[in-house]
Amino acid sequence: MKRSSGARLCATAAVGALSLALVTGCGSSDEGSKDSGGSKGSSSSAAASDAKALTKAELEKLLLAQGEIKGFKVDSGDDTLPASKSLVKTDKAECDPLAWSTAALAPGDTDASVGNTVSEDKASSAPTSLEELDEDAFADAFNLDMTFVGLSSYDGDGAEKAMKAVSDGVKACSSGYALKAEGETTKVTKVAPAEGTGGGDEAIAFSEDVDMDGEGTATFHTEVVRKGNTIATFYTVNFAAFGTGEAMKIPAAVVQAQVAKLK
Repeated sequence: MKRSSGARLCATAAVGALSLALVTGCGSSDEGSKDSGGSKGSSSSAAASDAKALTKAELEKLLLAQGEIKGFKVDSGDDTLPASKSLVKTDKAECDPLAWSTAALAPGDTDASVGNTVSEDKASSAPTSLEELDEDAFADAFNLDMTFVGLSSYDGDGAEKAMKAVSDGVKACSSGYALKAEGETTKVTKVAPAEGTGGGDEAIAFSEDVDMDGEGTATFHTEVVRKGNTIATFYTVNFAAFGTGEAMKIPAAVVQAQVAKLK
């Protein structure tokens, strides 16, 4: 991989608010559902007016844990996920819920949110420096899916309002938006409804085309699922796929396993 590709990788990494350590290292280097294609809701409304948000401690217990999903390993996400929404900003307020969903942050108005990462469990030795990578080493070290999973809980009908904000954002931001994370600005050129795994009481999936520093685009997928007054967000990245133009899909097994744990 050319050194200039490392800089492009850094900018794109900001889209998913990827590992802050990786983003810092780069700086030194030269709406849809499975059935309907849109937001799908259940006739039942568990997020009733008297619903109370779960605490962070309660949400932590609902996150997928190591050993609960075969073929994947689970990490706390402490070193890979942004600590707050203030670290992920867009140039259009209506696009904020989309950006937050990609970063395992609550898409709606709540302080009750947690997140972790779920990665393919495959033998791979990551290099210590992007400068040391050649094309083959890069593909071998980073050819695996990493999914950022976020859980958030809401009082009353807050979860339903958050889902509407995401749905509205997919429409309002169809022509794209600018995202700034960890000092890097990235241009999302297109947002569109996408097919997702679905589940829960309501599900929204969307794709985002991201400008790779003027050298083509990369397509990312995000899925947001509500079960009662809890929302799960999923966003998957595969570093090795950046240069191929292949769309990065969210593993259905991760969505299904996580949604199954929600109350």
